[in-house]
Amino acid sequence: MSLHQFLLEPITCHAWNHDRTQLAISPNNHEVHIHKKSGNQWVKTHELKEHNGHITGIDWAPKSDRIVTCGADRNAYVWTQKEGVWKPTLVILRINRAATFVKWSPLENKFAVGSGARLISVCYFESENDWWVSKHIKKPIRSTILSLDWHPNNVLLAAGSCDFKCRVFSAYIKEVEEKPGPTSWGSKMPFGEMLFESSEGSEAGPSEGAGAAGGGGWVHGVCFSHSGNRLTWTSHDSSVAVAEGGKTCTISSLRSDNLPLLCVTFITENSIVAAGHDCYPVLFVYDGAKGSLTYGGKLDVPKQAAAKGISARERFQNLDRRASTTQTSEQTIDTLHKNSISQLSVLEGGRSKCSKFCTTGMDGGMAIWDVKTLESAMKDLKIA
Repeated sequence: MSLHQFLLEPITCHAWNHDRTQLAISPNNHEVHIHKKSGNQWVKTHELKEHNGHITGIDWAPKSDRIVTCGADRNAYVWTQKEGVWKPTLVILRINRAATFVKWSPLENKFAVGSGARLISVCYFESENDWWVSKHIKKPIRSTILSLDWHPNNVLLAAGSCDFKCRVFSAYIKEVEEKPGPTSWGSKMPFGEMLFESSEGSEAGPSEGAGAAGGGGWVHGVCFSHSGNRLTWTSHDSSVAVAEGGKTCTISSLRSDNLPLLCVTFITENSIVAAGHDCYPVLFVYDGAKGSLTYGGKLDVPKQAAAKGISARERFQNLDRRASTTQTSEQTIDTLHKNSISQLSVLEGGRSKCSKFCTTGMDGGMAIWDVKTLESAMKDLKIA
């Protein structure tokens, strides 16, 4: 585990380039800063300034090396590097509320933008007019889109929103791709077709306690597995859910004791890492045979607190020196991050067998987590 402190301001979103030598972050404003690794340090090399509103999403295409950004100014830009300079191209989103999330498709011939306008803009390049245009997925979305993820087939799109629902839509655009083949989520896939919707309060799976539902709050994060046959999402009621596509779609959910989890990713076909307001990532394990979801443990080895063996008298003296009855956050928070984790990304190994993943948070820090190190540090941790 290693922590790199970039800023005092929160990092609202980040994206890596293809070989993980450059990192794009937004320091909670209308700019994107690109940092390049130099030894053990990160050096800022570029600043992307085109938005005039808070940036809410960044994604970096690994093959074409293009960056897409979106923001509260209701705009999205595709950035291409020419002669060492990043130049933006405006995207025609046609939305009247803030853009909230952006994600390239696996083939990088389109991307999806979520927004507060209760719709998803699926964008593709129109060579005749030399600009990026969009088609809208609207029904039955009833609130702001908070998260998006693409199926490996480049057609299906998962979306989590503030109406407590996780859905899977078809984002097939005949102008840019061939007709898709059948998947475990369905075979008929005209643009905008909804193939899956979580049912709030009714999708109880074998692993749940009474009343647990995996859809009892805003859906903060969504993620397909490497195969695309499984979908996981996190909700504001501190629950994590997994849906498995098939003739009879099965859903399992588990409400944890954690504070709400804001982001989630598969690290193997059966293992899920989520993180949020508790400032550390946690593991969940899914058993496909039983259709059950279990809590795997906290993926953060706390530092040995200096005050662990402190006497009552010494603690009182320390409090008296500070003229305070409460301890500082530095003494009470023994996790690597000192504030909420806002985004997770897989660094090495992909979603089939992740060996390293990255987190950024509201503390302005970026942490890199080694899965093998975590396994050895926590004896009871078993990643399937």
